[in-house]
Amino acid sequence: MTASRPSTPNLLWPRIAATGIACFLSAAIALHLLRPELDAVHSQMSLYLVGAWGSLLQGAYAALSAAMVGLAIGLYRALAPDARSAAPLLLFTLGGLSLTVTAYAWMDLPGIDASMEGLVHGISAQGAFLFAAAGIVLQALRFRRDPAWRDAARWLLPWALACFIAIWVLALWREAPRGLAQKAVIALIVGWLATATALLWRRLSAAKA
Repeated sequence: MTASRPSTPNLLWPRIAATGIACFLSAAIALHLLRPELDAVHSQMSLYLVGAWGSLLQGAYAALSAAMVGLAIGLYRALAPDARSAAPLLLFTLGGLSLTVTAYAWMDLPGIDASMEGLVHGISAQGAFLFAAAGIVLQALRFRRDPAWRDAARWLLPWALACFIAIWVLALWREAPRGLAQKAVIALIVGWLATATALLWRRLSAAKA
């Protein structure tokens, strides 16, 4: 029956996701070369928002936000109806909004009195991590309901769970090098998003052929 089929393949959404992820990764790598005064091991990504080239990372965060939403929409449309859920889409959207707020509300620098802007930055940054991680876990769980995605779910779900656990390790392990630990968690999450985007693009391309 036609009601059990996924939506007509549309490569727009994985293209948006891939472009946003590529922009973020390119900017993140470039910033580490453009800001040699910042210690990559101990400097959190938020420090790269302040000062020279900060606007580059702000744009990169906005691009990653768009990528998250684009991927969520693309996956929702591509999955079989029984595997669809609005929950991952909502969480990815909230994660993207939180990430955008994080980009434009500066953190409180060391030695400076706490500010409302710094509080907003901290809350939105934590929200971005939690919403994104919860979103990929729920999305990976939904993959198990679609026969076309079930095999991928066997390794995408453990990866998603590792991302969620890593966030709590980052929050609780205060002695870890903050910059390196945070960037490792970001790499885990962005890697999952990039992999899901590549799989979605490949499956939609095959369906259109």
